[in-house]
Amino acid sequence: MDNINIIKASGEKAPFEIEKVIRSLERAGADKLLIKEIVQDIDKEVHDGMTTKKIYQMAFNILQRKSRVSASKYKLKKALMELGPSGYPFEKFVGKVFGHEGYETKVGIIVQGHCVQHEIDVIAKKDNKHFMIECKYHSDQGRFCNVKIPLYIQSRFLDIEKQWEKQQGHKTKFHQGGVCTNTRFTSDALQYGNCVGLMLVSWDHPKGNGLKERVDRLGLHPLTSLTTLTKAEKSKLLDTGIVLCKDINENPSLLEQIGIPKQRQKNILEDSRELCTAH
Repeated sequence: MDNINIIKASGEKAPFEIEKVIRSLERAGADKLLIKEIVQDIDKEVHDGMTTKKIYQMAFNILQRKSRVSASKYKLKKALMELGPSGYPFEKFVGKVFGHEGYETKVGIIVQGHCVQHEIDVIAKKDNKHFMIECKYHSDQGRFCNVKIPLYIQSRFLDIEKQWEKQQGHKTKFHQGGVCTNTRFTSDALQYGNCVGLMLVSWDHPKGNGLKERVDRLGLHPLTSLTTLTKAEKSKLLDTGIVLCKDINENPSLLEQIGIPKQRQKNILEDSRELCTAH
C-alpha cells in the first residue's frame, strides 16, 4: 500500500494510512478478527485516487453484516450529518450534550442584545458560567467552518454580553460565545476563535474533547446511528423532537407510536441500549 494517495471529503489528496482505518474500527468496538478481515478486504481493493468515502463504505458494509452496534458506532460522523436537513435536530443534539455535562440549557430562543434581538441556538448555564452557542450544521463533511463564522458569532456575542452585564449579578459571571459544528474549522477560524476567546467545538476539536469523544464518554449517540431504523423512521422520530438513542431507550413506546412492528422493536432497543453505554 506504499505511495497510494486517496481523495478526502474536502477534495484534497492524502497518503493512504491503514492505521487510521484500524484506529476508527477499534473505537467502534470491532474485535481483532473482524478488523483483520476488513483490513484484508480494503488492502485488496484500495488504489490510487480512491475516495475515503468508498473506503469507509467498504468497512461499514462488513461491519453491518457482522456487528450492528460496531457499525452504528463507526458511522457516528455520518449520523451527525443525518441530523438534517434543517439543522434544528443538530441544535437539539448539542443542547443534549451540554445538558448531560451538567448545564441548564435552552434551545432556539430569542435573546435581547444591547442593539438588536438575536435568535440563539443554545444557551447553556452552569454555576457562574453563561454560554451563547451557535450551531453550524453541514450535510457534507467536505464543508468546513471558515473564519467568517467565528467573526460573525463574536460580534453577536458581544452585543448580547453587553446586555447580560446590565442584569443583576452578571458583572461577576463568566460569559463566553461559542460555535459548535459537526464538521471541522479551517485554521483561520481556529486562530481567530482562540484569539478572541470563543469556545470552539467540532468533530475532533478540542483535541480529546471534540464531539466524537463527548458522544462516547456520555453515551449520547444520535438515533441516526442506528442501522436497525429506516431513513423514514429516523425522520419521523426527528420530527417529533427525538434525537438520541438514549431517548428511545428510556421511552420504548416511541417506536410503537411511529408504527414499528413489535418483532423489529427488540433489535432496535438492544442496539440502542448498547450505544447508550458511556465509555
